[in-house]
Amino acid sequence: MAFKSDIQIAREAAKRPIQKIGEKLGLSSDDLLPYGHDKAKISQSFIDSVQDRPDGKLILVTAINPTPAGEGKTTTTVGLGDGLNRIGKKAAVCIREASLGPNFGMKGGAAGGGYAQVVPMEEMNLHFTGDFHAITSAHNLLAAMIDNHIYWGNELEIDTRRVVWRRVVDMNDRALRQITASLGGVPNGFPRETGFDITVASEVMAILCLARDLSDLQERLGAMIVAYRRDRSPIFARDIKADGAMTVLLKDAMQPNLVQTLENNPAFVHGGPFANIAHGCNSVIATTTALKLADYVVTEAGFGADLGAEKFMNIKCRKAGLAPSVVVVVATVRAMKMNGGVAKADLGAENVAAVQKGCANLGQHIENVKSFGVPVVVAINHFVTDTEAEVQAVKDFVAEQGAEAILSRHWELGSEGAADLATRVAEIADGDSANFAPIYPDDMPLFRKIETIAKRIYRADEVLADQKIRTQLKDWEDQGYGDLPVCMAKTQYSFSTDPELRGAPRDFSVPVREVRLSAGAGFVVVICGEIMTMPGLPRVPSAEAIKLNADGDVEGLF
Repeated sequence: MAFKSDIQIAREAAKRPIQKIGEKLGLSSDDLLPYGHDKAKISQSFIDSVQDRPDGKLILVTAINPTPAGEGKTTTTVGLGDGLNRIGKKAAVCIREASLGPNFGMKGGAAGGGYAQVVPMEEMNLHFTGDFHAITSAHNLLAAMIDNHIYWGNELEIDTRRVVWRRVVDMNDRALRQITASLGGVPNGFPRETGFDITVASEVMAILCLARDLSDLQERLGAMIVAYRRDRSPIFARDIKADGAMTVLLKDAMQPNLVQTLENNPAFVHGGPFANIAHGCNSVIATTTALKLADYVVTEAGFGADLGAEKFMNIKCRKAGLAPSVVVVVATVRAMKMNGGVAKADLGAENVAAVQKGCANLGQHIENVKSFGVPVVVAINHFVTDTEAEVQAVKDFVAEQGAEAILSRHWELGSEGAADLATRVAEIADGDSANFAPIYPDDMPLFRKIETIAKRIYRADEVLADQKIRTQLKDWEDQGYGDLPVCMAKTQYSFSTDPELRGAPRDFSVPVREVRLSAGAGFVVVICGEIMTMPGLPRVPSAEAIKLNADGDVEGLF
C-alpha cells in the first residue's frame, strides 16, 4: 500500500489563518505579529500580561537512542498534542525550529510526519521567521567586534592566543571546523587560529532559549566570556560593548513563533539548540507562555532521553523553575529490533526475540527518567510492518519495568490514532504523582556532576579526563562558576561515546576531550569522544534531492 509523503500531506492541509489559531489561546490580532497568513510571533507585551495566570500541565516527550529505523519523537509530540485536543483538552505543542544543517544533510526536514505534522512544513524547514539568521548575525557581530578591538590597539589587552569565541554558520561544513583568520598582511589584522561551529551550538542560541525577557537576554549576552588576557583574567562580551547591538539583532527573534498542526491546533516553534552538542530544548519563553495559555503543553527534548531529557531536567527545568507532570518515552518495534541486532534491510520480518533483546535500551531510558521523580508512559509509535506479537513483547517488557506502553497510530490516523495515549497521559498528569528533582545539586563539584551523569544515566564505569581539564574545571569553580549544571556533548546513537554500541552497553569509559564555559547561558559544555560542534555532510546529503519542480513547489523535503 502506497502512503503519501510528508510534504504531500502538508501541502494538502486545510490551514486556517494564524489569527484563528491565536483565538484558541485567547490571543487577539493585536497580540500577533504575522509573518504571512499562517505563522506569527507573539508580542512581548501580551506575554507580560499573562504572567499572573496559573500554569498548565507540562508533558515531556523523549525517546530511546535514535536508530536508522526511525523513532518519530516530533511526530509523537504533535500527535499527542492533537490527541489531547481531540479528547476535549485545551492543549498546545512546543517544539524546536529546524536547522538548515541537518535539513540539507541527513534529515531533510523536522516538523513531524504523516498526519501528525506542524505546518507550514516547507517554511519551518527553511528560513521560517528568520530567527536562526538573527542568531548567526548576532554571534558573528561579536566575533567581528573582538577582532576589530584587537586591530585598533587592543585596549583590553586580549591575548590573541586565547580568543575562545569562534564563528558560526547554520550549515554542516567540516572545512570550517579549524581555520586561520586575518591572513593577508597588516590591513587584515593579526593572524590567528580559530574555527566555526554550527549555529545551533552557539551560546547565543542557548541564551535565547533560556532567557526570560529582553533584559535577561542582554544581561546573559554581556556575561559571555569571549577571550582571556595573558594573566588568564576573562574578557566578557560586555567589555567589547557588543551586548546592546546583539540584543537589537535578537529583538524579534526573542518572540515565540505560533503556527498550527494539521488539525489546526496551536503549536509554538521557537529556538533550536542541538541535543548532542547543546541543551536540546525549545525556548523557555515559548514553554512558559504556552503554560499560561493552555491546560496541557506537550514539548520535546532532542534525541534520546540520555541527552535531551537529561538536559531538559538538569538544565532547562532547573533554570526556569519548570517541572514535568509526566514523561512520554517514544519507541518503535523497528528500533527495538535494530537494538537487538537486526540489520535495517531485515526489519520488515517478524522477530520477537530481537525485539525482546533490544528492549534493554528502552528499559534503561525508563529507569533513568524515573530517577528524576516523574511518571513514565511509553508510546509505541506504530509502523505498518509491526506485528501483534512484536507490539505485545514491548508492552510486556515495559510492564515489567513498572510502566505502561500504549500503541499510538498518529502517523497514520492523526489525533484519532493518539486518543488512547492522550487519555492516559492526561490522567497521569492530572494525578499529580510527579515529584520532580534534578539528579545532582547545584553545589556538587563540576567533575562530580560529569561523573554523576556518566555513571547514573549512561552506566559508564569511569570518566577519563586529563589533568588540564580537571584543573580548568577547578579554576572555574574558584571563579564562582561551580554551581552551574553541565551540558554533555556526545554521540546521540549510544549511551556510550561509541555510536556503534547499541542497546544498553556496560564496561565502558566516557573520555572528555574538551570543556567550554558558557557563562552567559549558565552551563559548562563537556565535549566527549569524537563528537563535533560543526557536523559534516554525509556521503549523499539530502540537499542532492531537494529542488523546485515545474510548478515552483519544493521537492525533497521529507
